[in-house]
Amino acid sequence: MSFLANLDPLAEKYLQAFNQLPSIHTMDHKSVREMLSKAPRPAVKLEPLSKVEDFMIPVSQDETIKCRVYIPEGQGPFPLFIYYHGGGWVLGDIDSTDASCRMIANRTESIVVSVNYRLSPEYKFPTPVEDAYSALQWVFEKGTSFNGDVSRLVVGGDSVGGNLATVVTMMARNKKGPNITAQVLIYPATNLEFNTESHRTFAKGFGLDREQLIWFRNHYLRNIEDRCNEYASPLVAQDLSDLPPAIVITAENDVLRDEGMAYAERLKDFGVQVEYECEPGMVHGFFVQMAIFSKNIELTVSRIEKFLSSLKYTIGID
Repeated sequence: MSFLANLDPLAEKYLQAFNQLPSIHTMDHKSVREMLSKAPRPAVKLEPLSKVEDFMIPVSQDETIKCRVYIPEGQGPFPLFIYYHGGGWVLGDIDSTDASCRMIANRTESIVVSVNYRLSPEYKFPTPVEDAYSALQWVFEKGTSFNGDVSRLVVGGDSVGGNLATVVTMMARNKKGPNITAQVLIYPATNLEFNTESHRTFAKGFGLDREQLIWFRNHYLRNIEDRCNEYASPLVAQDLSDLPPAIVITAENDVLRDEGMAYAERLKDFGVQVEYECEPGMVHGFFVQMAIFSKNIELTVSRIEKFLSSLKYTIGID
């Protein structure tokens, strides 16, 4: 059976267009950012919300990052969902996940806080991780000011945003807070060795090439030793106990599929409540491509909402 037989027709069409783009691993990171900034973004219908507001939050003595807060209609107080975007720690921003974050806010009846952590290589590991944790602390301290319920905190993200979410849960455990209710990991990067079967099977032509992953890793990490740091590769952590319940969602045709599945299994081995889903026919990056995969994104968000409801996270559940 050819690989194309495993692809959803929309995914196949998406890849035909995506694979015509320049190979970013042959380019300077600034040139890639410039290229992406000039590329037209497909028009999508943005879901209405009660309020969308940007905040600048402190992450060090003299630096700040932007966070975008999405507040749904209703009375509240609302659960809080902290979201970290993908992009290989080098690319991406809160605009790239705007449509998906709006859908999460409406479907889960949560305030979503999308985090614009600082990017590599200007800010290498562990700076993005520290920014992600600082954002969690800020939401915990300030969440009540915009009608949030800080006793119901979720962290989540896609791709390397999923990586940051996993690491934030470990940092919060190790630092004794803030307490996190759940983690939502969408095709997360969990091991920066890139040595699974799916890395070989989908190494080229499926939306995230192995060569691109190496390019991202080289921009993010300071040295080879960082690959084995649990805050970079959470799959290799010695202790994954006492972490919040997790839903791990992978894409069938994705280099990161197997490490996402392996992370879900390791969490289970440590007694963590886990739900694992592999979205059939999908490819890496589908969750932020609302113009193409809106129905698939809606299905994924429905899975997330159902999982959070089971934890009595969503509003209206005592």
